[in-house]
Amino acid sequence: MLPCRSAVRQLYNAGFATLPLRYPRRAISFPNVRAHNRFFTSQNSIPAFSYVQPQVGPDTIFALSTAPGKAGVAVIRISGKNAEEAVLKMTHMKKLPAPRQAMLKKIYHPSSKELLDKGIVLWFPGPQSYTGEDTAEFHIHGGNAVTRSVLDALGSMTQYRIADRGEFSRRAFDNDKLDLTELEGLADLLNAETEMQRKLALRQAEGSLRQQYDGWREQLIKCMALTEAVIDFGEDENIEDGVLNDVFLLVERLRESIKAHLNDNRVGEILRDGIHITISGPPNAGKSSFLNTLARREAAIVSDIPGTTRDVVEVSLNLGGYPVVLSDTAGLRESSDVIEMEGVKRAMARISTSDMHICLLPLPDIESFEELNGHKILNESITPDTILIINKSDASNTMSSKETIERLAKTLGVKHTWLISCKTGEGIDQAYESATSSSALITQARHRFNLSACLAALDMAADYATSDIVLAAEELRQAASAIGRITGKVDVEQVLDMLFSEFCIGK
Repeated sequence: MLPCRSAVRQLYNAGFATLPLRYPRRAISFPNVRAHNRFFTSQNSIPAFSYVQPQVGPDTIFALSTAPGKAGVAVIRISGKNAEEAVLKMTHMKKLPAPRQAMLKKIYHPSSKELLDKGIVLWFPGPQSYTGEDTAEFHIHGGNAVTRSVLDALGSMTQYRIADRGEFSRRAFDNDKLDLTELEGLADLLNAETEMQRKLALRQAEGSLRQQYDGWREQLIKCMALTEAVIDFGEDENIEDGVLNDVFLLVERLRESIKAHLNDNRVGEILRDGIHITISGPPNAGKSSFLNTLARREAAIVSDIPGTTRDVVEVSLNLGGYPVVLSDTAGLRESSDVIEMEGVKRAMARISTSDMHICLLPLPDIESFEELNGHKILNESITPDTILIINKSDASNTMSSKETIERLAKTLGVKHTWLISCKTGEGIDQAYESATSSSALITQARHRFNLSACLAALDMAADYATSDIVLAAEELRQAASAIGRITGKVDVEQVLDMLFSEFCIGK
C-alpha cells in the first residue's frame, strides 16, 4: 500500500536522514542503531539499506600488545567468543572477575596446570570492549621466558590462534566500534613523532572527522530520500514543489561546506607526512645561519664568502611539535660559474616543490630598493605565499628601514614579513611561530580524493536539478557513496587491508 501524502510530509518534517532511498517499494527501516548501515543495490537496481550484524571470527585471537623484549610489564590481549575459557582455565577461578576491575591472580597452563606467573587479570565483556567481543588481558612480568610461556599456553587451546597484524582493530571496525577515519587516526597516533602529529591524530582517533563526514552523509541521504519520493509519488500524491527547492538549498549548503573543507592547502597531509620548507635568497643573506639557528647546531657551513652553499642542504627538525624538513639552498643570482648556476637551478626546483618557501634578505641591501626589485631570479622565486624574512636587523637602523620593508613587501606581493637577526636572535621566535601556526583538517589523500568526487557529484546534481530529477537523484547517490567510502560504510576492503598491514600484531 502506498503511503499517503501526509505520511510523506511527516517524514520530511521530522528530518529523517536515514530513510530507504525508494519507499514504499520496500519497508521503511530506521538503521540508526550503531551497526553497519551500508548501501547495496538489490536485483531490481533499487538502492536500499542493509543491517549487517557484527562479525565475530570463528577463532579466538591473542597477541602480545606491548613491545617484545625485557620489560617491567607485558600485556597479552585475548579477544573472541572463547576468551572466557582462557580466563577461567588459566586462573582457576570459578567465575569471571567483575568487568574492568583488576585482579591479582596466579596464571597456570590450561592443560598441565603448571604455574607460569602471577599477574593482573582484566575482563572486558562484549560488546563493551575495544573489539566489541569478549576480551581479556593478562598483565604479566615482562621477561622473554614468562611472555613466551603464556603465549604458548594460549596457543595450546582449541580454536585459539595468534592474531594477524591489526586484527584486534579490524574486529573493532567489523563490530562498528571504530570507523575507518578513527582507525587511520589510531595508526597515525601510533606513528606520531611530534606533539602536533599526536594532537591531530588523537582528534581524528576520537572521531572528529567521523562526526563531520557522517553529518554530511546523513544530510545527503535525506536529500536522496526526498528526491526519490518526488520521483515516485510527485504526480500521484501531489507532493509540494517546495520539497525539491528545500533539497537543493541543502545541496548548495553542502557544496559550500565541502569546498571550504577542501580549501585547506593540504595542511593536514603536510603535518602528517612532514612539512618541507625551503630557505632561499641572495648570496650572503644569512640563509645558512638561519638554518643553523633553527636546528640549534652547525648543520650548514657559514662563511662570509658569497656562494658557499652550492647544493641543497637538508635538516630534519621538530619545530614546535611539527615535523619539518628544512632545505638551505644556493644563493639566487646570475653567475658565469657553471657549478653555481647549477646550484641556483636546484634551488628553484626545490622552491617549486616545497610546502613553504622562506625568502631571506639582508636588511642593509634592501635599502637599494630599485636594484633588488630588478633582481630577475629572486623575483621569479617569490609568490604571495612566500614568507619574507629580513635578516641582519642588528646591522642597520631598523626604524628607518621599516618603510622600505613595507614598500618592498607590497611590490613583491607577499603577505608575511618578519625582521630578524641571526646574530642576536631578535625576531627568531616570532618568525618561528608564524611558520608553525596553521591548523589541520584533512590528513589523508584518500579523504581528499573522495571529497572531491562527492563535490563533483553535487555539482552535477545541481546542474540536473531543473532538467532531469532522476539524474540528479543518481548524482546524490554517488555523492553519498563517496562520503561513505571515507568512513568505511562502502567499498573499503582494499583500504582496510593496506591500513591494517601497518599495525602491530597486538593492535
